[in-house]
Amino acid sequence: MREHRTWRRWLAMVALLALVAAGCTGDDDDGADAPDNGDGPSDTIELIQNGESLLTQVRDAGVVRCGVNDAVPGFGFVDEDGEFSGFDIDYCRAIAAAVLGDADAVEYIPLTAPQRFTALQGGEIDVLVRNTTWTATRDGAEGADFTLTTFYDGQGMMVRADSGFDSIDDMDGTSVCVLSGTTTELNLATQFNARGLSYEPLSFDDNDTLRESFIAGQCDGWTSDRSQLAALRAAHPDADGGPDDLLILDDVMSKEPLGPAVPGGDQAWFDAVNWTVIVTIAAEEFGITSDNIDEFMDSDDPAIQRLLGLPGGGEDDAVFDPGLDLDTDFAVNVISQVGNYGEIFERNVAPLGLQRNENDLWTNGGLLYAPPYV
Repeated sequence: MREHRTWRRWLAMVALLALVAAGCTGDDDDGADAPDNGDGPSDTIELIQNGESLLTQVRDAGVVRCGVNDAVPGFGFVDEDGEFSGFDIDYCRAIAAAVLGDADAVEYIPLTAPQRFTALQGGEIDVLVRNTTWTATRDGAEGADFTLTTFYDGQGMMVRADSGFDSIDDMDGTSVCVLSGTTTELNLATQFNARGLSYEPLSFDDNDTLRESFIAGQCDGWTSDRSQLAALRAAHPDADGGPDDLLILDDVMSKEPLGPAVPGGDQAWFDAVNWTVIVTIAAEEFGITSDNIDEFMDSDDPAIQRLLGLPGGGEDDAVFDPGLDLDTDFAVNVISQVGNYGEIFERNVAPLGLQRNENDLWTNGGLLYAPPYV
């Protein structure tokens, strides 16, 4: 998984980051209050691209540099074998499968919340796949382009099970742990102020320090995306009381559409990453999985033929080419090597106890909907 290369490259990029940081806008995680300093993201994007699409650069490099989380079970973390795993990690792999034909051709670059957009703007990573919320500020001041949403989430609150809190309305005068530089901070203030509740926010740069403070009793609640809270609750050590010692309240404080982000202004690279996401959803709609894809290689359904790059999907029974500058059968690599959306969810998120809900297909009452391929 190239972890040793990841850290060497990370250290090597520190000097470059120092040079370009002054020209980078924005803050970090969910970038709610990212300032626009007038230098604009376009200058850094030009530096990243050097006149050619990242799609070309990634192919030349033979590896996708993916900015990820390494501390959230189920989404982005390093497992007991020292390998990166999780829902977001699988989407890094899917992008590599689509562009390079090899799902293992990924260099994982762990990033904290404050580092993520500086890394994207500064060219340290090709794509950010790190439980990142799509917002107007990020489209604007941060100069990022977001693909189709991969996970629909909302901000929640986690407390100790014996706290006596049944709702946020019970938390007047409490202290709340929150990651700094995120929209989580803004949403927390908005919700508590709207309810007329006083509170003391305790901000931290990373989840490890936040968790230690929460366990030590420095704060009464811990607010973050509900999926992240569920992941951290599931991994709560027995020595600290285990998962049953923690309770996630029913209150949902915000909408958090999470998905990959790429540097703005690069249409070819955006299309490649965006349609990788779409392919995983389309495959589930058709019932195509990593286990049964061979059975679909003889399909006479034109829609399936187009998706899989098979003869018959185009004019005069030719192979249909959507003009994405990807191999016409790139979807085969994505599905066979990584799987469809349902497989990715069941492998990574379902073990946390989370249901599909909004993250189900539109035909099942969810929000996942793949645009037509032709």
